[in-house]
Amino acid sequence: MAELTRADVEQIVKAARQKGERPNFSQMDLSNISLFGADLSEVDLSETNLRQSTLTKANLRQANLHKANLTGASLSQADLSGADLSQAELFQAGLSEANLSGANLREASLNGTNLNKAGLDGADLNGAIYTAHTKWSAGFDPVKAGAV
Repeated sequence: MAELTRADVEQIVKAARQKGERPNFSQMDLSNISLFGADLSEVDLSETNLRQSTLTKANLRQANLHKANLTGASLSQADLSGADLSQAELFQAGLSEANLSGANLREASLNGTNLNKAGLDGADLNGAIYTAHTKWSAGFDPVKAGAV
């Protein structure tokens, strides 16, 4: 399958929504794509390769990113409220100022992830793996939140 462009993704999302269906990109390769500010709310991106993608200011509310590869992705100021990021690979991903309220980050890999000023109210971090290179907001206690 040919590499998808932003226009392709937006067209697929629009067509699925017009049919009353959930847009599905599960297990696809969307690495290096720029989806700055895109509306991807409730989209199925489970097991999708989003490595090095730009999702800054994207609307990913209630999106399914279970086991997605977001290595090096830019998600700063993105709305990920209620999103499923369980077991996602977020190695060196940028999530500064992202809204992760109510998001599921169970068993996500947060090695080197930048979560500075990210909204984590009600986020589930149980079993999320972080390192000394993970950046948290001042005063946030990852251990208290369930991260290991």
